[in-house]
Amino acid sequence: MTSPHLRWRIVALLFLSTVINYIDRQTLSVLGPHLEAEYKWTHSDFALIVIAFRVAYTVGQFVSGRLIDKIGAGRGLTISVAFYSIVAMATSLATGFRGFIGFRFLLGIGESANWPAATKAVSEWFPSRERALAVAIFDSGSSIGAAIAPALVLGIYNYAGGWRPAFLLTGALGFAWLILWRMTYREPERVADETPPDKIVARELLLFPQTWGVIASRALTDPVWFLIADWFAIYLVSRGFRIEDSALAFWVPFLAADLGNFAGGAASSWLIRRGWPVGRARKAIVIPGALGILLLIPATTAPSLFAITALFAGATFSYAAFSTIANTLPADCFTPGAVASVSGMSGAFAGAGTILATYVVGLVADTIGFRAALVGASFIPLLGAALVLALIRNNQHTGQGVVRSV
Repeated sequence: MTSPHLRWRIVALLFLSTVINYIDRQTLSVLGPHLEAEYKWTHSDFALIVIAFRVAYTVGQFVSGRLIDKIGAGRGLTISVAFYSIVAMATSLATGFRGFIGFRFLLGIGESANWPAATKAVSEWFPSRERALAVAIFDSGSSIGAAIAPALVLGIYNYAGGWRPAFLLTGALGFAWLILWRMTYREPERVADETPPDKIVARELLLFPQTWGVIASRALTDPVWFLIADWFAIYLVSRGFRIEDSALAFWVPFLAADLGNFAGGAASSWLIRRGWPVGRARKAIVIPGALGILLLIPATTAPSLFAITALFAGATFSYAAFSTIANTLPADCFTPGAVASVSGMSGAFAGAGTILATYVVGLVADTIGFRAALVGASFIPLLGAALVLALIRNNQHTGQGVVRSV
């Protein structure tokens, strides 16, 4: 007999997986100013290292989504976490620009399975009224991981003798998680009338407008988050603040994002309990979420560290509320046999957009400055919200055994 608390233990472990995932990837971002100084990299050089991760992450999400629908979230995450933890530790052996590119590429492959697997697990273990909250819990791990990373990584850097121990010790966290995961997780039984994963053709999923609505929800918002996550430390330095003196400011926007995850998920679940249709309850969060990201515009001219931090925090809170819904939509719109595939597709498109955005940000930062990049990025989620409203709806394209009514 299944424990009634098992699904909440599972989502707690998904949260921890996401925290570790983000600590491992943010280690490079936190150490970015030090590595740029040591190796004489330009912002464009740093952008290419970040892009190496993004390329692998983009392709990896598409492939891992299909794989996880076939082998299950349990085994999928086991393989993923073990692989990227090894790679994260091995980054301590990098000796220059090419080494960092190679290790970041491998890290992107390993980390790409986290969101498709977590979304699939939520779709299988949680009813619609609890689904957004469950997604908010595991998705909040990204902002918690990003918030923890500066203090953890800089602490190791300062007290353990440089950047190499930082990669080694943060990478080891995944192995402790694996023990808990293997002791806890099991695959649920599949619903009898659900289309088996091996009968679902990936290219046919692209015929549904719901798929494109899910893709738009992430492809037009994720690049904004990664702009902040990858460049915020360097941006603060460009505004004249020492990274060691602005550690508090660095983690506040990520804490705000964590609150935004819970606010978006809890508000949507509350609306469903009040009798709102699932689709309408999700869209009610998307619109204010997109509008709130516009706070990045006044952040570019804010005169003080406090004001910059507050405005970035408002933008990341809004993004995270939107993101929670974006990550819930695959589970809302598709049956479990297709959830990881659609989640992986949306992640792949989001990764492609992030790669382009990362290159553009590096180029613009070196030539014009960060202000233009932030202003342009703040408007793009509005298009994502409009496409969610237009494409996530019940219509004649609902597929029997694959697409759910919302």
